[in-house]
Amino acid sequence: MVTAKEAAAAAMDASKYVRYTPEQVEALERLYYECPKPSSLRRQQLVRDCPVLANVDPKQIKVWFQNRRCREKQRKESSRLQALNRKLTAMNKLLMEENDRLQKQVSQLVYENGYYRQQTQSAGLATTDTSCESVVTSGGQQNVAAAAAQPQAQPRDASPAGLMSIAEETLTEFLSKATGTAVEWIQMPGMKPGPDSIGIIAISHGCAGVAARACGLVGMEPAKVAEILKDLPLWLRDCRSMEVVNVLPAGNNGTIELLYMQLYAPTTLAPARDFWLLRYTSILDDGSLVVCERSLSSKQGGPSMPLVQPFIRGEMLPSGFLIRPSDGGGSIIHIVDHMNLEPWSVPEVVRPLYESSAMVAQKISMVALCYLRQVAHEDNHSVITGWGRQPAALRALSQKLTRGFNEALNGLADDGWSVIESDGVDDVCISVNSSPSKVINCNATFNNGLPIVSSSVLCAKASMLLQDVSPPALLRFMREQRSQWADSNLDAFFASAMKPNFCNLPMSRLGGFGGQVILPLAHTFDPEEFLEVIKLGNASTYQDALMHRDLFLLQMYNGVDENTVGTCSELIFAPIDASFSDDSPLLPSGFRIIPIDSPLDTSSPNCTLDLASTLEVGTPRSRMPVGGSGNAACAGSKAVMTIAFQFAFESHLQESVATMARQYMRSIIASVQRIALALSSSRLVPQVGVGVGHAPAAAATASPEAATLSRWICQSYRFHFGAELIKSADAGGCEAGLKALWNHASAILCCSLKAMPVFTFANQSGLDMLETTLVALQDITLEKVFDDQGRKNLCAELPGVMEQGFACIPGGLCVSGLGRPVSYDKALAWKVLDDDSGAHCICFMFVNWSFVSSM
Repeated sequence: MVTAKEAAAAAMDASKYVRYTPEQVEALERLYYECPKPSSLRRQQLVRDCPVLANVDPKQIKVWFQNRRCREKQRKESSRLQALNRKLTAMNKLLMEENDRLQKQVSQLVYENGYYRQQTQSAGLATTDTSCESVVTSGGQQNVAAAAAQPQAQPRDASPAGLMSIAEETLTEFLSKATGTAVEWIQMPGMKPGPDSIGIIAISHGCAGVAARACGLVGMEPAKVAEILKDLPLWLRDCRSMEVVNVLPAGNNGTIELLYMQLYAPTTLAPARDFWLLRYTSILDDGSLVVCERSLSSKQGGPSMPLVQPFIRGEMLPSGFLIRPSDGGGSIIHIVDHMNLEPWSVPEVVRPLYESSAMVAQKISMVALCYLRQVAHEDNHSVITGWGRQPAALRALSQKLTRGFNEALNGLADDGWSVIESDGVDDVCISVNSSPSKVINCNATFNNGLPIVSSSVLCAKASMLLQDVSPPALLRFMREQRSQWADSNLDAFFASAMKPNFCNLPMSRLGGFGGQVILPLAHTFDPEEFLEVIKLGNASTYQDALMHRDLFLLQMYNGVDENTVGTCSELIFAPIDASFSDDSPLLPSGFRIIPIDSPLDTSSPNCTLDLASTLEVGTPRSRMPVGGSGNAACAGSKAVMTIAFQFAFESHLQESVATMARQYMRSIIASVQRIALALSSSRLVPQVGVGVGHAPAAAATASPEAATLSRWICQSYRFHFGAELIKSADAGGCEAGLKALWNHASAILCCSLKAMPVFTFANQSGLDMLETTLVALQDITLEKVFDDQGRKNLCAELPGVMEQGFACIPGGLCVSGLGRPVSYDKALAWKVLDDDSGAHCICFMFVNWSFVSSM
């Protein structure tokens, strides 16, 4: 007789080893794809609706779904690990090749060092012993013989045979740079290769011109990689145009192309560059695809092209890209960019920009790799970004912003621009464009019913030199605190003078109309470049019915990471409609800050090559550790800021608009100088050992004032709450305690004891919560941070803080400096006492804060 216990065990074993029929599995799989984690009611409904599952216990179905989810998780993890393994294998192969190349370079340098040492010793002996003359002479004869043995450059012409000779020579020289030792490459500072890094980035040292080299793995086939890289205007923002003049067939299914390329100038202080190039595309014996190019001139014996004004003809030394199929899929790419940008043709102040190999690496080589990786990611994943747009559409928008800004900045006659006379002061340049294409772009009607009626476009532009200021910090401040440089009085003057064309004004100047709300749109292919929409509200200052509406900007900014040194920082924006389309007319304006004398550039012979202390793993850009506000990095540094603003107007208003544009541009320059001076002279930032905005605390030396404030905050917290604010291990000294306070997870803010309290200090988390900087922090009052309920709680608890010394405020919502709601679990407030037990300030600590996503 079977007992109840044995029956239960048998039933358990039966449920353990259930075998499902194919029909049952199909029904379960169908439900799994609809709902991977069905509820008990859903499982019971499945049993009722599917006759094939009628005899299956719901508990068994629950176990099946658990196992199915586990298998799916294991499959995804296995796929991820396999993809990672393929990537690491390819990266390992690339590093081994790089190691072999470096070994060859070391051997060559050792040989040359020994040879020069021998020559030096022989020359020294020759001064005292004439018997050594034969040794020196024989060495010189050997050099002469070797030079004579070199193949002499044969005269060539523009015939296919002559161009093929140049192409083969270019291929040989390019490969010697990409995989050999023709150029002494040194690792780009801050670009240590790793599984999450962009690749291997190197810059030249001691060679003619400026050169950069990039190696990386991309998940695309070689043919597609070559197609993208050859289309420079697609991904290189500085490329104005590239024209294929002629195409000739070559061996190995290759081609020879004659190209004319133009590059925009990055500032108003330098002319644009153009290049007359030969490009050779071929397939090597090992199946690798190679595309190499070089400049053509009478020196190479190729066809020449007349100079084009006002461009300066640059020289492209053998450059290009080598693409090899990877065993695990995708392609391994070697990119070499080697140019002579004719630095003699630019003013001395910006000459370092044209002598910097690091700049070439950042603006061309690394951009190419970033673009390829982004496109490959989009091909392998379904990506929908901000406002429902595909990444390609967002890249097109950022491209339109940058190209429009570059076009206005360069003001080339081919684009219809002409310079008008100045008012006697040369600080601001005014250009006017009345070309049909420009007018067509501006004569449109936005969906909000506001017409854009104009016949011309005016651009006011200027460049200025900045010293001892961090470009990312300056640009971030200008992005977050638009009212600090926008002149609302002048805005009113512009709007009243040009009411019919109100929307044509650069809307950044409307900062005086009301607050701004930043709506993130998306990243572009650059990991540090962002697109966003700025909503400027309260435009009802003027009693015009058309102006009672919100105003919008499409804005792109990049290079605002405080840890990123030596990169270009940009803030470019254009007015848009609230429901703008991809083909909406854009009239970009904005700011560009380019550092010069960058500490990243080691191409200078006076720069140390000891880079070990500056390397970080997995950084997408060139990084160096920043102490203080980055003062160690920006002390004595220089940067060029270029400003360009565009205005659409009627032709008969040109003189008055030009006068107002000059006045407005000079007011912006004055504001920028004031902000830059505040950022550079403010020693609060390095005193607390942190960056101007979001730089982490590093090895900065704390000032006595900052260390004292930190000590008072911690002592007062211990006195009032009977607990430690920071760990005792972290408070070993003034600098250690300050650093621990700065990196505390909760937002810690100090405010004054005035009738209208304002914030005087915040740690990194506090700055992140308020979305501001230390410099702009003092413009935020305490009451602006809390919502209505928070202000009621504050009014109830603040007297207790002053009497008892502390209080605990219930959780709720507060508002960041950019208007975003922030939730917090609770807020602690306590009175900070100085060494004489006097009240110094009030300190608030917001615990477990986070941004609230808007619906």
